[in-house]
Amino acid sequence: MTEKEAAKTGRQPSAKRTTGKPSKGFTDEERAAMKERGQELKTAARRGSRAAKADGETDVLAKIAEMPEPDRLMAERLHALIKASGPDLEPRTWYGMPAYAKDGNVLCFFQSAQKFKSRYATLGFSDKANLDDGGMWPTSFALKELTAAEEARIGALVKQAAS
Repeated sequence: MTEKEAAKTGRQPSAKRTTGKPSKGFTDEERAAMKERGQELKTAARRGSRAAKADGETDVLAKIAEMPEPDRLMAERLHALIKASGPDLEPRTWYGMPAYAKDGNVLCFFQSAQKFKSRYATLGFSDKANLDDGGMWPTSFALKELTAAEEARIGALVKQAAS
C-alpha cells in the first residue's frame, strides 16, 4: 500500500519485508528466533533432565558471549543478579535469548537490543511470573543501562516473580 493509499483509507502501510519471499507475517529475525527455539527443544530432548541445568548455564553464557558489547555487559550483570535474586531459577535459552525458569516454565528473559534491531534491550517476564498487581502490571522493561537503582528493582521483581 502506498502512502497516498494509506492516507485515503486511514490504514497504515504494512511493514516492509526483508526478503523477496512472500510474507507470512514474520520478519527474518522472528523466523530465526523460532528456528532457534526448535533447536533448543531438540537439544533439550537429547540431553535429558540430568544434564539440563548445567548445560542450560553453559548455553546462556554462550548466548551472552555472542552479544555485542553494550548488551553483553548488561546481560552478564543481569545473569549474576538474577542468579543471586532467584537461586532456584534454572538458566536456559528461550528463542535464542538468556532466560530463567522455575519448574520448567520460563519466568524471565533478556532480549538484546540487537535481537530484533531495537533501540533498547528488554527484560521480560512471562505470564508464569508471579507479578500480578491489581488489574494491570508491567511484564517487560526497556533497559538502556543498569544502575544500582535498576539492579535493586530487578532483584525485587525476580524474587517476586519466583515466589
